[in-house]
Amino acid sequence: MMSMYERKIGKQIGILLILIAVWGAVDFLIKGGILNPYYELNLILIGINVILAVSLNLINGFNGQFSIGHAGFMAVGAYGAAMITLKAHLPFIIALLVGALLAALCGVLVGLPTLRLRGDYLAIATLGFGEIIRGLIVNIDYIGGAYGLSGIPKLANWTWVFWLTVLTVLVIWNFVNSTHGRATISIRENEIAAEAMGIHTTKYKVMAFTIGSLFAGLAGGLHAHYFYTIQPNTFNFLKSFDILVMVVLGGQGSITGSIIAAIVLTIISASLQKFAELRLVIYALLLIIIMLFRPQGLMGTKEFSLRLFRKKSKDKEEKQHGTAVSQ
Repeated sequence: MMSMYERKIGKQIGILLILIAVWGAVDFLIKGGILNPYYELNLILIGINVILAVSLNLINGFNGQFSIGHAGFMAVGAYGAAMITLKAHLPFIIALLVGALLAALCGVLVGLPTLRLRGDYLAIATLGFGEIIRGLIVNIDYIGGAYGLSGIPKLANWTWVFWLTVLTVLVIWNFVNSTHGRATISIRENEIAAEAMGIHTTKYKVMAFTIGSLFAGLAGGLHAHYFYTIQPNTFNFLKSFDILVMVVLGGQGSITGSIIAAIVLTIISASLQKFAELRLVIYALLLIIIMLFRPQGLMGTKEFSLRLFRKKSKDKEEKQHGTAVSQ
């Protein structure tokens, strides 16, 4: 009989094989010219949006802080990575690392003074940060100013986006399930009680904010090097709103919920390209419907697992067995 450790290893190997199979199948379709470029574009967008949604969920969902400036950190990562490849001509991996680290540094600088705030005050502070970043970008001619940057090498592809998305989910999943993650979640549940138990709340708030910012910067670097042109308006408040909708729809406190919501909303957004002016109206209606009928989101704070189906199946069998016995 297998031990718990062996079952865990077997499960991890199984997940890895599934991921390799999915990556390999899509890569074969892209390189073989079978997959339409339109669908390839949307697969890349799904990967980038998953990174953004999962990283924001760490801040808003697991840590309980209300941040709406995620697009600002994405902009820092995008411009930072683009400048490394355009001006310094360094390898792509170094550009992504620099962009992500710059975004993480901004996360620390913003987090230390603002995370002592709560609720609406924190939301306003993070929104202000996003607008400050956009304003700085517009006024610095060296990085393109209001016209943006163009001619960025198109170095990001399906392989880069897929495996960096997997890395993002893996890192945040492990963080949430670590002792640091449990401390972070305790702040969300009751910050006063967490402080009374000796948890350094500011430290864990800044830690979650920094990790979330780092991966937002990574998503920005991938975005810049796939679309090979970036503009300040790409990272405005509406972009932060899009990411926030993904988190709320999926469930604040559910990684798999954020993944599902990012996939669904990316597909919806692509389908509404002909009706761009109605997209925000539909997003707003979607939020209202969620708040009315399922305020906790699709997954709430739960994670998708086959055990849920097994449990339901087992309960159904037990119920049927009980009915048969009573008869």
